[in-house]
Amino acid sequence: MKSPITGLEMKLTKEQRSMIFRKETFDIVFHYYQCEDSREQFTSAALDELNMNQVYNQYRDKFNIPFPDEINNIRSKYGLSASKMSEILGFGVNSYRQYEAGEIPSVANAKLIQMVDDPQNFMEMTVLCGTLDEKARVKYIQKAIFLAGEKKRNIFNINFKEYLLGNHLADIYSGYRNPNFEKITEMVVYFSDKLSPFKTKMNKLLFYADFLMFKQSCFSISGMRYKAIEMGPVPINFQSIFEYLANKDEIDIFTTEFPQGYIGEQFKAKKNRPFRAELFSENELKVLEKVATVFKPTSTNEMIELSHLEEAWKKNEKNKSVISYEYAFDLNQM
Repeated sequence: MKSPITGLEMKLTKEQRSMIFRKETFDIVFHYYQCEDSREQFTSAALDELNMNQVYNQYRDKFNIPFPDEINNIRSKYGLSASKMSEILGFGVNSYRQYEAGEIPSVANAKLIQMVDDPQNFMEMTVLCGTLDEKARVKYIQKAIFLAGEKKRNIFNINFKEYLLGNHLADIYSGYRNPNFEKITEMVVYFSDKLSPFKTKMNKLLFYADFLMFKQSCFSISGMRYKAIEMGPVPINFQSIFEYLANKDEIDIFTTEFPQGYIGEQFKAKKNRPFRAELFSENELKVLEKVATVFKPTSTNEMIELSHLEEAWKKNEKNKSVISYEYAFDLNQM
């Protein structure tokens, strides 16, 4: 960004600042450009969004308020339009649409939205809604009954995925996303197809993709949590996740014995298993492509060394701690 005063490029600067939202104070990594000559500070629309997203995310986390994608997913699973969901919840349709677009609901409205995530609660709210016509009411109740039954039928898979990813709410350690196993699967499929990496490199590719996305938007792609181990940042339960994907024929994993005496596990894409790009936003796809392009010529050992230069690893390796996504703002390699 060029200075409106001198016309010269300005330096992007970051510093800790406190910001107030709804009478609550939050500490964020504030981003701005500074003119070298005048020392005046400027922001762009993108930086304003990045700064405010940090505030909004902390507020949602503190008061257990669902994120826009969660709100949208709850509505979508019942097959409702925004106007019909707002009708059942008793909200104004414009207010509800704004919640899906990013506006933060009140704590009371947030609890109502979260409550109808459960099909049984949704049925009760639908029955109580006096403005629905009978045909629509029956349709929505039948859908809820089907979803409740499907949940019981798939309880093992649901519980197992929660075990692998952790049954936790979105927070700074998940990049303010709930874990999305479908997206995690597709990220592994994508990198397997583009790079055929060994397991250690795959872990780093996933880390850089999620943390680069957070650096740009304050949201991760997958909602995965990462911890720092000797070989660098890795997703929690990565070995079990990869084995599960291989057993489900999402990818192939081949073992190679090296002269040094260790065995490497290499990921390969399956020919009849296309990558599902439709699950990702345009910006998420750009991040995946950038990470694949930047690290394509990088060996596994080189990726370990590069990851060891990251504050995310250096500040957490000693205790093998879970890594806060706030370290995304300090990424050296992306």
